[in-house]
Amino acid sequence: MDFKKFLPWIIAAVLIIGIYSWVKGINNTAVTYEQDINEAWGNVQTSYQRRNDLIGNLVKTVKGAADFEKSTLTAVIEARAKATSVTVDPQNITPEQLAQFNQAQSGVSSSLSRLLITVEKYPELKANENFLKLQDELASTENQILTARTRFNEAVKPYNTHIKTFPNSLFAGMFGFKEKPYFEAVQGADKPVEVKF
Repeated sequence: MDFKKFLPWIIAAVLIIGIYSWVKGINNTAVTYEQDINEAWGNVQTSYQRRNDLIGNLVKTVKGAADFEKSTLTAVIEARAKATSVTVDPQNITPEQLAQFNQAQSGVSSSLSRLLITVEKYPELKANENFLKLQDELASTENQILTARTRFNEAVKPYNTHIKTFPNSLFAGMFGFKEKPYFEAVQGADKPVEVKF
């Protein structure tokens, strides 16, 4: 048997297997990173859902103060409804979708801040045990949201790096992997909040 006759076929087979393994590795790593992003996004949504649930309880507690400003409560309820209507698919997330989601959540944060500032005028509400507990839980939830958003960004970075580095970038587009956006601060977040009593 002449080994030299089969050598080109053996080299071709080794090259094909090597290239297949390399491309498969690019794809599978991107899939793994994308799943990390999906998990991180799920944690972001869970944190925001917890805040929305707490806001519902907070509004019910505040409504008990009969002379409390209804417009402040209405603003919180409307912002919460708007925020829950914005949905984002982490598989196809775009910078525009994330900005829209971020803007809606910012509206909740803003109206909630106004509500908590307005409460300062109501000593009986400030002394309400349920209200104080809900206020503490909201503060804790805001920290969870910050942590979840940070972890989302941390999950996006290796994915984006993987699909944008050469030669992975040659195959990432063919496999349908697109760059994912990061959470960014809402416009005006760098300015101090004006507090009025």
